Amino acid sequence: MNDAIRELDVHGMTLYQARIAIDAALRRAKGVYRLRVIHGYHGGTALRDGIRKHYAANKAVLRVELGLNPGETDLVLREF
Repeated sequence: MNDAIRELDVHGMTLYQARIAIDAALRRAKGVYRLRVIHGYHGGTALRDGIRKHYAANKAVLRVELGLNPGETDLVLREF
């Protein structure tokens, strides 16, 4: 699959579970420019904040972008 943006929904997961799912998606992200992580925010911000902090320091991620939707975080893997 060669999508420009791939989405991953981690609603209801713990931070540990979400990191495992995101790491697996990053390993399979050949040809993907962005991984859009859908984490929600109505149930609190611990998952969102943990994902943003952890992947901002990840060498596979160029940068973390905050979208217009506060329930999503884009992990930019490479430029268009």
